[in-house]
Amino acid sequence: MTATSTTYGLWKKLPDNVLGQTIFSIGMCLRVPYFGSVLPRVKSLEPGRCEVTAPKWWGIRNHLGTFHAIAACNLAEVAMGMLAEATVPPTHRWIPKEMTVRYLTKATTSLTAVALLDPPEWATVTEGSDIVVPVSIRDSAGVEVVHADITIWISVASRKR
Repeated sequence: MTATSTTYGLWKKLPDNVLGQTIFSIGMCLRVPYFGSVLPRVKSLEPGRCEVTAPKWWGIRNHLGTFHAIAACNLAEVAMGMLAEATVPPTHRWIPKEMTVRYLTKATTSLTAVALLDPPEWATVTEGSDIVVPVSIRDSAGVEVVHADITIWISVASRKR
């Protein structure tokens, strides 16, 4: 089953370049304002995969001058949320339930988060299910600095009356 959410449909309509990524990311931040705190840019989005970058700017730095741990969590949630939008079909709905985070080393550069998911057979998800979305966050040298496992609750969408 191919996901056809409104969010993913908008992504597919935009040009596959920096301009399209920027327009999509601004719209995403208008819809979910807290995401804007890390200045994210969605670089790629498809069912099962999302890549998002965030610059190291003064608004996300901690007292050590590195990328703040909670800002990295926000970046992980952006990647997971957009992955869920592109992956979960309109017959189902999703909501974040839990996040487990490991801070592996100091993040001294801009970051890239990649969320991956091998989608289940959606027809089998009838009573609701926890699905764990792993998110790897890497620095500009490709070193994983943060790893998050975000559990989302997937259930069948109720029909609108």
